[in-house]
Amino acid sequence: MSEATTAPKPAPPKLNPVRVPVPEERVAERTQDFREVLHAYRREDAVLEAKRCIQCRRPWCVEACPITQDCREYIRLVAAEDFDGAARVTLRDDPLATSLCKVCYHYCEDACVVKKKGVPIAIRQLKRASLEFGKSDLAYVPSAKRSERVAVVGAGPAGMMAAWDLGVRGYPVTVYEEEGRFGGLMQTIPAYRMTDADVETDRARFRDLPVTFVRSTKVGRDLEFARLLREEGYAAVLLAIGTPLPGTLGIPGESLAGVLPALDFLKDLNGGRPPSVGREIVVIGGGDVAMDSVRSARRLSPNGQVTLLYRRSRQEMPADPEEVHGAEEEGIRFEFLRSPVRVLGTDHVEGLVVEAMELGPPDAGGRRRPVTVPGSETTIPCDTVIVAVGQKADLHGFGSELDLAINPKGWPEGKGSRFATAIPGVYATGGRSVVYAMGSGSEAVEAIDAYLAARRGETPGPRPDPFGGSEPFGRPAGYTTPIRV
Repeated sequence: MSEATTAPKPAPPKLNPVRVPVPEERVAERTQDFREVLHAYRREDAVLEAKRCIQCRRPWCVEACPITQDCREYIRLVAAEDFDGAARVTLRDDPLATSLCKVCYHYCEDACVVKKKGVPIAIRQLKRASLEFGKSDLAYVPSAKRSERVAVVGAGPAGMMAAWDLGVRGYPVTVYEEEGRFGGLMQTIPAYRMTDADVETDRARFRDLPVTFVRSTKVGRDLEFARLLREEGYAAVLLAIGTPLPGTLGIPGESLAGVLPALDFLKDLNGGRPPSVGREIVVIGGGDVAMDSVRSARRLSPNGQVTLLYRRSRQEMPADPEEVHGAEEEGIRFEFLRSPVRVLGTDHVEGLVVEAMELGPPDAGGRRRPVTVPGSETTIPCDTVIVAVGQKADLHGFGSELDLAINPKGWPEGKGSRFATAIPGVYATGGRSVVYAMGSGSEAVEAIDAYLAARRGETPGPRPDPFGGSEPFGRPAGYTTPIRV
């Protein structure tokens, strides 16, 4: 009797380390105005790039995504030229996909296996391709209507994600936003990266959900916070107020004309009120707001000298490397290991005194602490200083009875389990980037749904399919544990 033969295992797909180039505006043209820098792939290029994906059995890219976007699946569909299917998968998990495909810091790409041999799959760009070439004007639908109403304070990425998630679950939601525009700190992202129109495209898909947006209403000032539960009749409240107040340097001369808080600078610019800047501009900071500020200043003063001042080295900069590279291409001068001492001038900025720093032992966060080098003061001539040294929350009108914790990055969170505050039914959350804020908003919704379900004597379930399908939200095959950086 002959032995049974075993069919040979299929060979794994061959890894291609070379990325299909992403279309990009030339530096000489793009710095003259605020035109978009990165463009969408052509359809055929998107398919070629998607075919580089080896479809890992364990979806590292999905595990690295704070909203558990099934990027492995939409990439597979793009490779098969099913752009409608790819768009549906994208929007199933991500209600802010039009915005996120332009500004997400693509943690998924950092986890991509192809990165070990070359350039990771252009996952963010393939998300954009799915929306560009697939049917993306889809409307979300709610599941069976719930009787409990929920208030969300703040229409930034955490608040909008929460409103979507709650609306899909059938809860009537009211979102209160203090600004006249939606998006929270996405309002500060320059037009060369994304625009208000992108936010509105995303928000239009909410049209059939029981979500009402109320703009130009600040809870805590225009509407007393205590009224939400007591008089307005909301069964639960989520505070997603973010960090709208700019940080300060606390040095002499900071009140001079020509010293601009970065958040105000960027909001005015995006609101159609471009600030006046000079020809010698210094931006202080090393984060993403600093990068947006320095690249925007370059466009407002294309023939001027624009300098970024950062008190640590380049290796310690928290800004997205893609944005740092873009700033370098655009001729920004970087001054590392320099810290401001005082702003010079009488009626207006005339210069900035700085001192050299060196890196000492690590601080509580693990980063090496900058230490002053004695006798190292020098002066940088400048007529504009933009301060991008962090942000903080505006807690006016939110009482101590909430017992909020302030995250090291500045936003308030509930100290209790899953962002619960000391007041039953009130939760508070935020995030350090757009997609992290969205993930935190969704996690808070799970807690709110569990709280309300317990009051009804029910067991909470997963988020329903936002397009009315029978399959609820679930992690894809092979998913093991979240990867968080």
